[in-house]
Amino acid sequence: MQNTVLIIDDEKKICSLLARIIELEGFKVFQANTGKEGLKVLAAQDVYVVISDVKLPDINGVELVKEIKKIKPYAEVINLTAFGTIQDGVMAMRNGAFDYITKGDDNDKIIPLVYKAMDKAKLQFRVSELENKVARKYDFSAILGQSKAIKEAISLSEKVSGTDTTVLLLGETGTGKEVFAQAIHYESLRKTKPFVAVNCSGFNHELLESELFGHKVGAFTGAIRDKKGLLEEANEGTIFLDEIGEMNLDLQAKLLRVLENQTFIKVGDTQTSKVNVRIIAATNRDLKAEAESGKFRLDLYYRLSVFSIELPPLSQRKSDIILIAKHYLKEFANKVNKPQLTMDDDFCDLLLKHNWKGNIRELKNVIERVVILADGNSITANLLPYEFHVAEIASEGDMMKLETVEKQHIDKILKYTGGNKTETARLLGIGLTTLYRKIENKD
Repeated sequence: MQNTVLIIDDEKKICSLLARIIELEGFKVFQANTGKEGLKVLAAQDVYVVISDVKLPDINGVELVKEIKKIKPYAEVINLTAFGTIQDGVMAMRNGAFDYITKGDDNDKIIPLVYKAMDKAKLQFRVSELENKVARKYDFSAILGQSKAIKEAISLSEKVSGTDTTVLLLGETGTGKEVFAQAIHYESLRKTKPFVAVNCSGFNHELLESELFGHKVGAFTGAIRDKKGLLEEANEGTIFLDEIGEMNLDLQAKLLRVLENQTFIKVGDTQTSKVNVRIIAATNRDLKAEAESGKFRLDLYYRLSVFSIELPPLSQRKSDIILIAKHYLKEFANKVNKPQLTMDDDFCDLLLKHNWKGNIRELKNVIERVVILADGNSITANLLPYEFHVAEIASEGDMMKLETVEKQHIDKILKYTGGNKTETARLLGIGLTTLYRKIENKD
């Protein structure tokens, strides 16, 4: 990052003199004599600090601060004036100026002020770049697939992302509901604010209430201090409530109040707390049927389902399977420092035949395992777990082959983990007791 400064002053001699003083400090300086000219320079160059006279021929320098911030939000502006007023100074700071000083003081103050403004501007630039990087990671372009079903889901999500409307994501486990929730958030006006995700099935009733709404000291045994809830953590941002169907009826009533007027009461409190938060919920249940049968609050269902989006299972987007597999193949190969890997035709054929009950999450796990097992540059069918071969084995009427495939697969994983059976069981997706039984049977 080069230390760059833009000076805007209609008095050319003063502009040149000030530029020379600042250049002697090692800064690169651009000059402009009108506000319009200065904005053109700002748009074309990487400028971090702007020093602008208040009295310009085409615009007031105080008002110019707002225009500068529109082009370069991270740039810091120092206003200079020959006749400073408190009113102008206050307005300049409100518009986002870093400081406002009179020209009589600039000889002593301007250089230290430029250094301070430069440090702040560069920090804000780095934060902005980091936020943009995060947003790019989670935007809609990160959602893989070209099938009609996934494109329709993306299109609906893009349309609702720019609003504050509550969204209900529906779909089987592993279809990417949190990925969609993140994309909606990072394409919204709240993208610079927190995104907080909570799995409602991961807590019991009492703990979920405390996690969501927070509690006051002494609210229950162990509440030794006030605790801020996740709703407050997500203030001005988005909270994603996964598996909303697992929330009990009492908590649903409290959540309904948040949706209706953005208020709630902490556990053990008597005062109402207020938040400004967008809610995105998700479930793999038929929430409408459960609401109609009394298992879920009907009024809450209607508030949550203002804008529902159905995420298609992998079984309905077969044309995307190989595309997604190649993406994760590259990702996991890079992670374990393996060369570029390719999938052979038999491997791809078995991927397409599989029913993928675990959807994208299952596909991701399978690709991670085959990358670990691969010895060469080619990913072959024999690296897949034994259940991928069951249909072919059954059709041949030779069930002994199933045991062979399973034995080879277990041996490879054991070899990879150095004989660590706990890690082997985790990678295989089975219990440790089951693994011991299979090892004993194959021996």
